[in-house]
Amino acid sequence: MKKAIKIISAALLVLFISAFALNNMTQKGYGIGDLADDFSLKNIDNSMVSLADYKDAKGFIVTFTCNTCPFAVLYEDRIQALNEKYGSQGYPVIAIMPNNTDVKPGDNMQAMKQRAQEKGFTFPYLIDKGQKVYPKFGATKTPHIYVLEKTKKGNVVKYIGAIDDNHEDVSAVKIKFVENAVDALLKGEEVMQKETKAIGCSIKV
Repeated sequence: MKKAIKIISAALLVLFISAFALNNMTQKGYGIGDLADDFSLKNIDNSMVSLADYKDAKGFIVTFTCNTCPFAVLYEDRIQALNEKYGSQGYPVIAIMPNNTDVKPGDNMQAMKQRAQEKGFTFPYLIDKGQKVYPKFGATKTPHIYVLEKTKKGNVVKYIGAIDDNHEDVSAVKIKFVENAVDALLKGEEVMQKETKAIGCSIKV
């Protein structure tokens, strides 16, 4: 009996350690100050887009988003507004759809093209086919934002998290996290609030 209890205890310990390790793996990704690797992903116009394509950019607002998440839909107009405000100032929005389209067919390329046309997106809307990019960033939600600053060393992560502090009502927003971060960088200042909790749907794998 004691031997059986020991075996069960050992098995439970292995399961616990495995679960802990898996959770840690899913939480890994870029932190503030890290250099973000470039990528090459397919856009809705069938071209391949990389950060290196933006020769005159000062940085990027990399946005993991999708068609099917209600939170992402609530933020579509705000993402568009970010690109309209900051794209011309050197911080364009680069939107990436990270979901597994077998699990979420409403996020496939055809659906992405249709949604972009309906909403009049002026930013690239890329598909993370094979889901190789979002894990590098450590994105877990849609939407999940990463503000990058282009430097001589590379694209440095300066902000990670939510767009603002109210996903439900844009008129009730008090703190615009992404705007504050980009405004600071454009002034050559330090970003005061570097990380916030991303609010949205889990990325579907």
